[in-house]
Amino acid sequence: MANHKSAKKRILVTAKKNAVNIARRSQVKTFTKKAVKAIDSGDKAAAVAATRTAESKIMKSAGKVMPKKRAARKVSRLVKKVNKMA
Repeated sequence: MANHKSAKKRILVTAKKNAVNIARRSQVKTFTKKAVKAIDSGDKAAAVAATRTAESKIMKSAGKVMPKKRAARKVSRLVKKVNKMA
């Protein structure tokens, strides 16, 4: 267990950051699933809107909770699915 004041602070700060990162990761998954569901439904307008919001969430999390290249790959695959709908 932490004995120094700075070590105790690090435990608190790490716990806060961990909670934020978990929430961010969860949000990315949720919006990605919504986009995929909209794409599968066949409604192009809904799919475009859902993909746009998912893209925003994914790119905001890039470099924070996932590598930038993984974020770019996820966005690319979503957009490719939307473009196939046309």
